[in-house]
Amino acid sequence: MNYWILVIDDDAANLKMANNILSAEGMRVSCVKSGEAAVKFLQSSIAVPDLILLDVHMPVMDGFQTLAEINKIADASVIPVIFLTADDDSDTETRGLKAGAMDFIKKPFNPEVLLLRIKHIVELSRLQADLAFEVEQKTLELTAQNIKLEKISMQICMALSGAIDAKDKYTNGHSARVADYSRMIAARAGFSREEQDNIYMIGLLHDVGKIGIPDAIINKPGKLDPEERAVIMAHPVMGEKILKLIEEFPRLVTGARFHHERYDGRGYPDGLAGENIPIEARIIAVADAYDAMTSRRSYRDVLPQDQVRQEVAEGRGVQFDPKFADIMLDMIDEDKDYHMREK
Repeated sequence: MNYWILVIDDDAANLKMANNILSAEGMRVSCVKSGEAAVKFLQSSIAVPDLILLDVHMPVMDGFQTLAEINKIADASVIPVIFLTADDDSDTETRGLKAGAMDFIKKPFNPEVLLLRIKHIVELSRLQADLAFEVEQKTLELTAQNIKLEKISMQICMALSGAIDAKDKYTNGHSARVADYSRMIAARAGFSREEQDNIYMIGLLHDVGKIGIPDAIINKPGKLDPEERAVIMAHPVMGEKILKLIEEFPRLVTGARFHHERYDGRGYPDGLAGENIPIEARIIAVADAYDAMTSRRSYRDVLPQDQVRQEVAEGRGVQFDPKFADIMLDMIDEDKDYHMREK
C-alpha cells in the first residue's frame, strides 16, 4: 500500500507497534510523540500525509485539541484522521466524529482491522480529492465540454453512492432511489431541468457521511441503542466534511448536512425549522423517509403502502414541508400497484 501515515501518540510502545504493522505493508510511516510536535511537523512539511492516526489521551495537548490545531493548517485540514483510544464509551466517539474524525480504532491494535480501516478511509479520501479535482479542471474547459463534464461527474457520484450503499448491507440502492424520488418531487414542484439534475446529484450523496460510521453500527441487526444512535447521528456533519471541498458545487453539502432536519425544528444536527432548512434538504427529507419505509430492514419487511401513506400524511407540517409532503402523497396515490419500493 503506497500510503504515508502520520502516527501521533505519546506512548513509545504504541508508536513502535503501529510503525511495525504499517511498515510491513509497505507504508511510509512518520511518528511523533505529542500534539505540539505533530502541528510543527505539518506546518513545516512540503507534502502532507495520506492519513493521521491520532491518540485521544495525550498530555498538554490532547487529541481533540490537536485536531483543532491541525484543522487551522490549510493543507493539513483535509487529511483524514482516525482517533486511537482505549476508551469504550460513545461520548468520546461522538465528540470525535463531530470534531471531524473519520473513524475510531481501539487500542491495543488489531492489525487486520487497523489496515482495513486505513485502506478504506485513504481510498475514500483519494476518491473525494479526485472528484474535486475533476470538477475543478473540467469546469475550466470550453462550453462544448460541459456535457462530458456532467457525464463524468454523474458517474463519479454514482460510484460514490454505490460505495455508500455497499457499506450498509440492509439498504442496497437506497441512495439512488432517494435521488430518483427527489428528482420526481422537484419536477412536480416546477423546478427547471437543471435544478432537477442538481437535486438528483445532491440526493445521491445525501448519506455520504455514513462512510465514516463504524460498520458494526451501520450493520447492526435490529434497532440501535441510544449510544449507537448518538454515533450515527454524526453522519450529517461527516457528510459535510467530505463534500465541502467540491467548491464548484457547494450545494452538494445541503443534502448531506440537513436531510435529518425537521420542519418543526426538532431535527438534527442544527435544529433548523421551516424554510430555514435548505429547499433541497426539505425535498430529500421526504424522499429519504419514504424510501426508509418502503425498504427492507433487518427487523422488518417493506411497510404496507397504506401505512406509508399515513406516516407521510401525519408528518405533513411536522417532519416534512407540507408542499413536498403533498407531492409525495399524490405520487403514492398514483402508484396503484406499489411500484415505488425496494424490489
